[in-house]
Amino acid sequence: MKKNFDYSADFDEKTEKLFRNGKYLGQGNNGIVYELPNNKAIKIFLTKKVCNDEGGILHRTNGSKYFPRLYKRGKLYVVRDMVDGERLDDYIKQHGLSETLIRNIYDLLLEFKKLKFTKLDTRCKDIFISENEKLMIIDPKKAYSRKVNYPRHLMKGLKRIGVLEEFLEGISEIDKHKANEWNIKFERYFNNEQ
Repeated sequence: MKKNFDYSADFDEKTEKLFRNGKYLGQGNNGIVYELPNNKAIKIFLTKKVCNDEGGILHRTNGSKYFPRLYKRGKLYVVRDMVDGERLDDYIKQHGLSETLIRNIYDLLLEFKKLKFTKLDTRCKDIFISENEKLMIIDPKKAYSRKVNYPRHLMKGLKRIGVLEEFLEGISEIDKHKANEWNIKFERYFNNEQ
């Protein structure tokens, strides 16, 4: 269960008006999210540092089909597109891991590289799946400040739900070299964690 925090943000008049019609969606470690009218969402952060990081990433990724469009940044909030769908791990538990989904995850990771991320990784809970197994990232963190050269947290999450081997087999069909590289790095990481 998340701790209760006091949130405060200085909204401009337009954002204040939208926020009055907001609907609470949830709270994480770094912020609280409300659905706004016109298929938008507002996330209010606890710290300026985290807001600057996430807001900066959303600004740099505007135009990517894998990230919600950013409309406004304040000192402690961002207004962005609403992200619909289901978390990747929950989706896989219910529907399985299809070839299309594996390909879409692979393409997402290529997009990270294209966007010049230094962190080529994300968590299962930060990938949302919508119609036609379309992927969207929520809560992008430290994409330009951390260095992770393979999808370590993603693979850890896939291992937790029992589909890592199936995922790597699917990646091998697309890029055998990449699948082998990721498998070696993950095995080394996983063995060091034990």
